[in-house]
Amino acid sequence: MSTIHIHRDHHLGMERAREVAWQWAEDAEARLGMECTVYEGDDSDTIEFTRSGVKGELVVTADTFELKAKLGLLLGALRGTIEGEIEKELDKLLAAKAKAPKKKK
Repeated sequence: MSTIHIHRDHHLGMERAREVAWQWAEDAEARLGMECTVYEGDDSDTIEFTRSGVKGELVVTADTFELKAKLGLLLGALRGTIEGEIEKELDKLLAAKAKAPKKKK
């Protein structure tokens, strides 16, 4: 089995990081056919995702994103491409949220 590990530091805070994580999960479900389950916590959220050949989790805190995934034999051959696409999408979502004005309460 191949593994993917992606770590990103950020300065969004928990509320805005949660919005990015949920957007990532919605995109993964819509575009990749993933089944995502969100577990909200006080200091972190965990999004577990799965589909045939892939199983992993995205852990979100106020200042980090940590994605770990295991790829089955067939998808393992495409590990580099898959990892690159995940990094590109996550970086795009983080950059967009960092540029967006904070919501007033």
